[in-house]
Amino acid sequence: MSIASIMVSLDLGPTAAARVRLAAGLASRFGGTLTGVAARKVPNPGPGEDLETLQAAYKREQAKLSMDLFQCRNLFEQSCGVDIRPNWRQAEADPTGFLVRQALAADIVVVGRETDNIVGGMIPSPGAVLMEVGRPVLVTPPGSDRLKAERIVVAWKDAPEARRAISAALPFLRGAKRVYVVSAGEEAATSGAEEVSEFLALHGAHAEARLLNATMQDVAAEILRFTAQEDADLVVMGGYGHSRLREWLFGGVTRDVLQSSRMCCLLSH
Repeated sequence: MSIASIMVSLDLGPTAAARVRLAAGLASRFGGTLTGVAARKVPNPGPGEDLETLQAAYKREQAKLSMDLFQCRNLFEQSCGVDIRPNWRQAEADPTGFLVRQALAADIVVVGRETDNIVGGMIPSPGAVLMEVGRPVLVTPPGSDRLKAERIVVAWKDAPEARRAISAALPFLRGAKRVYVVSAGEEAATSGAEEVSEFLALHGAHAEARLLNATMQDVAAEILRFTAQEDADLVVMGGYGHSRLREWLFGGVTRDVLQSSRMCCLLSH
């Protein structure tokens, strides 16, 4: 696959500008467009108010939302640089649902690692986006404003999510100086890491397999230790987990890597 269209989530938090710069750098590298997306719902009015009071409160909230979206667009335009073709989309809507709908026209979606919604209610849930979007999701750690992707770790287990993640990451993997297909845990020796590295070599990647000793409880820590040891800046992995009442709960390794990693993570569900 190629990366012709990148979509990045915007909010008013302190890490948003860095996230846009990172996404813009990728758009410039791959010759793609960059679309900024921001949304927030207007809060429901409190009970017990008369109609006139409710209408006035709603207008005030709409005005505040318009200002927030205006500030997000300014931040996007100031941070994305001049070497790319920018687009902008905004709405009065749930930020997760709006981003998912817009991503039908994206090859990759860039979101922050933050999961709280204290910054004006504009932060989409990374897990819910991953579960629903049907596109690879690049989760960036706070403050990260560049992704070289010269040394990449593929956290491999033989599952559909990991296979899709590798396919989505091929543009990064082909351009990397070194790719490590890493399998850890009791099933590492039979996971097919060697075959995956040979497959990636057919696509022009400088790939090699590495098997790591780890208990089930230590898989994420061992992967992160190896990633730091090899000075990698991108982890590619399947997004594992389960949903309950539309609330996304990451599986253990996915959750632990995302929470602890200082590197970007490219995931596919």
